[in-house]
Amino acid sequence: MAEAERIIGTPDSPEGAGAEPEQSSGRDGQGSTGERPRGKRRIAVLFAVAAFAYALDLISKMIVVAKLEHHDSIEIFGDWLKLEAIRNAGAAFGFGEAFTVIFTVIAAAVIVVIARLARKLYSLPWAIALGLLLGGALGNLTNRIFRSPGVFEGAVVDFIAPKHFAVFNLADSAIVCGGILIVLLSFRGLDPDGTVHKD
Repeated sequence: MAEAERIIGTPDSPEGAGAEPEQSSGRDGQGSTGERPRGKRRIAVLFAVAAFAYALDLISKMIVVAKLEHHDSIEIFGDWLKLEAIRNAGAAFGFGEAFTVIFTVIAAAVIVVIARLARKLYSLPWAIALGLLLGGALGNLTNRIFRSPGVFEGAVVDFIAPKHFAVFNLADSAIVCGGILIVLLSFRGLDPDGTVHKD
């Protein structure tokens, strides 16, 4: 969290990552004019992506529980890809089932950090990446809070079952895609506040 805030600046700081607001080469090549509306648009994109990913995950899980759970799996591409409803008490892709409460706390912390960092967000690609992370984290956190066996210990509904791979869901996919995008943006030297640096 400290490292993330170092990159984009604290919410109360007028500048992020040492970028001067008046510099034309700062956030997305724009000067200080229109930075606030530009930042607000990026925040809107973040929450729009998060809402879409969350809604898609929530609806898909509701359909799976209603139509697929306690039924035979559905073959999409023969044995290579099936839809198979399972309950997963662990992290993404079924890892760490003994630490459900810990993963719940981590997911909640991720959501808080993203919401905090959003206040200094000026990069569209970062807005999309963080939106995917936020939507995915919210999707699985909802399961952990509201599904059995209990609050903060609920099992996540997984249903995408590739051959020779763990069963996962759309929230897991959003988290992985968001993480990959963040890694690519970091390699390119693009910071969340829109500044580009070269080490």
